[in-house]
Amino acid sequence: MKRFIGILQFLTRIPIRVDIGFDDEFHKTMYYFPLVGFVLGILYFIVGLVSSLVFDSYITSVNILIATVVLTGGLHLDGVGDTFDGIYSYRDKEKILEIMKDSRLGTNAMLSVLFLILMKLGLVYSIVESGNLYNLIFMPVFARMAIVIASYKSVTPRKNGMGNVFIGKPTLNMILIGISYTAILVAFIGSVLFNLDVISIIKVITFIPVMIIFTRGFVKYIYSKIDGITGDILGCTSELVEVVYLIFIYLTFGLK
Repeated sequence: MKRFIGILQFLTRIPIRVDIGFDDEFHKTMYYFPLVGFVLGILYFIVGLVSSLVFDSYITSVNILIATVVLTGGLHLDGVGDTFDGIYSYRDKEKILEIMKDSRLGTNAMLSVLFLILMKLGLVYSIVESGNLYNLIFMPVFARMAIVIASYKSVTPRKNGMGNVFIGKPTLNMILIGISYTAILVAFIGSVLFNLDVISIIKVITFIPVMIIFTRGFVKYIYSKIDGITGDILGCTSELVEVVYLIFIYLTFGLK
């Protein structure tokens, strides 16, 4: 339980007044990444549900996106900006890492974050309009699992960094348990809480291989640029997987 609370504090801004601290085995909290996503997903769902009782679909969608930023402190969005600023500067490895570490926002950072938010807004709106708000619960579950997948057998080009706690630390056992958690959460939430049919549940679970392929492909691309990954890359991966998931749901469930 301590490790779960610890990673919940680390990955979110949910106020939990318990001092867990960090130790050499903090990376073992990665077992709980999908569960952290589940907590966030439930909160997104509640925000969407309550908001839809008062506002129209557009404002509800905006409120959901605001919740995703407030509850995570914009941690992963910052990673998106830093990643695109560095990678698309088309410089050498050392310069890219230097740009990514710079706290100032460049043009690529602003545009990437803007486009990502606009894409999310449109896709979340389609989910709100369809009335299938339960799909929002699974979004952060897959996104947090993607961080574990990205960290597996990876290295970092930096000696110091927040991501170093996790990069290269997941074991195959950790990956398999995380994927199992993810599948079980989808099946449980879908069947017990929302009474979804088997086909709908299978459709969502089918995103697991899509998430794995996309994540490892993105990591491979980043490796070609900086010979490793950083904490910013992990955050960026999480955000991109959320968008890919929303696109997947849009196409799979025919939300037109």
